[in-house]
This record gives sequence, C-alpha cells and structure tokens, in this order.
Amino acid sequence: MAYFIFLKNLDNVGGSFYKMAENLSDLNNLNIFKDDYKIIEDTQENFNLVKFNKKIPEKYSGDTITYQDKIFFIKNKVNMEDEINYNKKLIKKFLENNPNHLLFNRWNSYYNQLNNVNVDSFTYPLNKTLQEYFNDLEQPSYNILQLP
Repeated sequence: MAYFIFLKNLDNVGGSFYKMAENLSDLNNLNIFKDDYKIIEDTQENFNLVKFNKKIPEKYSGDTITYQDKIFFIKNKVNMEDEINYNKKLIKKFLENNPNHLLFNRWNSYYNQLNNVNVDSFTYPLNKTLQEYFNDLEQPSYNILQLP
C-alpha cells in the first residue's frame, strides 16, 4: 500500500498535501514526526497517478482523499532543464544534510541519473513527465514528493 501525508487537523482544506511514500519502509524513512501529520493509506494506482503528475491530492476528509486531475507536459528544452534542475536542487540539499540516511544511495543514484539526461534527445513538446520517461526506460523513477 502507498501512503499520502497531509498536514494534520486540516480536514477538507485544500492545499494540505505534503509528501507521499510508496510503501511502509519508505514511510518509516521519511524525515517527519508521523504524529504531526495525517497519513492516509491508498492504492498503488493512485500513488502512480500522483508520481507521474497525472493527479494531485487536493484534500482529505477522514481517510478519503480527493484528487484533482493534473495536465503536465514539457513544452521545450528550457522547461525540461528547469524540471531537472529543480529536482536536482532539492535532492542535493537532502544529500548534503543526510549523508547517513538509509535512502541516501537511492537518491544519490537518482541525482546522478538526472545529471545524465540528454535534454537534446527529446522531441518537444514532450507529452509525458520526466518520471514517465524514466519508467518507460525501466529506470528508477521518483517524484520529488517522495524525497525524505
């Protein structure tokens, strides 16, 4: 099962989504105090829709999540570079501050994978997300919302 993490005590309030974890191990390795958040278990299918930027958890009511459809595509090379650089910046900050974290190697490898993307090799507009692109190549694919 996948997990979606929301700000606690914000039932039916939009914009309360915070992070997500693909499984219990990833949830247990997030750098959060679980008691400070509302953690809702959901399906792998919904997790993948969020991971691939097709949907975004908008709010929760009890243990039910309301999702909003999201249209995401990369218009041009500059947008792709911006997407990659945004992810790399956040991952690098995590790596610098968490050298002994259990998921350090996963995120370090993903950072290196992002460094090796040849943005000139795409045909733009790209009607898929970076995560979908990696998934199609059977490479590790992570959404920045999974970052511990």
